[in-house]
Amino acid sequence: MNRFWAFVKKEFWHILRDRRTLLVLLGMPVAQVLIFGYAVTNEFRNANIAVLDQAHDDLSTELIYKLTASGHLRLATSVKDEKDIHAAFKAGTIKLAVVIPPRFATNLQREGRSTVQLLADGSEPNYASTLVAYANQMIADFQRERLAVAGGFLPSVNVSTRMLYNPELRSAYLFVPGVMALVLMLISAMMTSLTIAREKELGTMELLLVSPLHPLLIVVGKVTPYVLLAFLDGVLILTVGVLVFGVPIQGSLLLLLAMSVLYVLAALSLGILISTRAKTQQAAMMGSLVSLMLPTVLLSDFIFPLASMPLPLQVLGNVIPARWFIAILRDVMLKGVGWGYVWQEAAILGGMSLVFLVAAMKNFKVRLE
Repeated sequence: MNRFWAFVKKEFWHILRDRRTLLVLLGMPVAQVLIFGYAVTNEFRNANIAVLDQAHDDLSTELIYKLTASGHLRLATSVKDEKDIHAAFKAGTIKLAVVIPPRFATNLQREGRSTVQLLADGSEPNYASTLVAYANQMIADFQRERLAVAGGFLPSVNVSTRMLYNPELRSAYLFVPGVMALVLMLISAMMTSLTIAREKELGTMELLLVSPLHPLLIVVGKVTPYVLLAFLDGVLILTVGVLVFGVPIQGSLLLLLAMSVLYVLAALSLGILISTRAKTQQAAMMGSLVSLMLPTVLLSDFIFPLASMPLPLQVLGNVIPARWFIAILRDVMLKGVGWGYVWQEAAILGGMSLVFLVAAMKNFKVRLE
């Protein structure tokens, strides 16, 4: 038994001396609890809304204050007509619009009823339903408060709800763009992360190092075959989404395919960067899964709204390529926007591709260790 306990003690000291093992055993559980605790939630804060106040009276002002007082809804922009509302939706600056009709106070006081219209961005059906439900609750609270003020007379504020871009709130409109971004990221980055790692394991890296090719050309050569394959995967996902699930493509198909190529390049560049840092295929695959799959699902606006998360997670989410590609897919497919609305996201993806390729070239070892 003494020999056994001595062996166990030796194993404990071996684990304590290995920083990577300690990081996996102690750091990963804490990180996952924090990420899941803050990211996996249906709550929201500071959701951007717009209010079209056509009455400009005391009660309409009171209703606007009621909607924004709790901090869940934030008045992001002022609009003058419905054209401004649709432009704000397409630009992605708001998720909900409230339209207060003319003579709002007069109708409540004289006729005892009026109608408020809610317009929500249905491209994210779960989020839109939550926002509409909260707005309805705030309007109901407004009615109860007016009941107390009026001494028993209850004005009726009817709510008319309209879901833009996804009137039926079909979940496929949410999942097809998200799944496309996730699959392309995993296939592109994971497959390319194995390329240079495979050369190292098989011992064929020496042939590459003695070849007349510049390291940049070697990296680009490794990426090129996967560009076409990943692009074909993207076309296949779009085809299934349109034909099987009925997801529309309201915008330009050519623009959508061009943005898909740009995203594939960013994913492939990231995979090459991972492969230059990993020494084995197993390490490259684990690095791809840990660093890409979980953040792409949780922090890319795929399922959970990034705006409702703490600031550090928002910053982390903004450096994930899928976050910008999903925004492009929803805007082009569901909202029918053109280049003028997605050029910023495209520029960010292009910048990420360039940074990843340059970093991969810098990390490419021209000498064997």
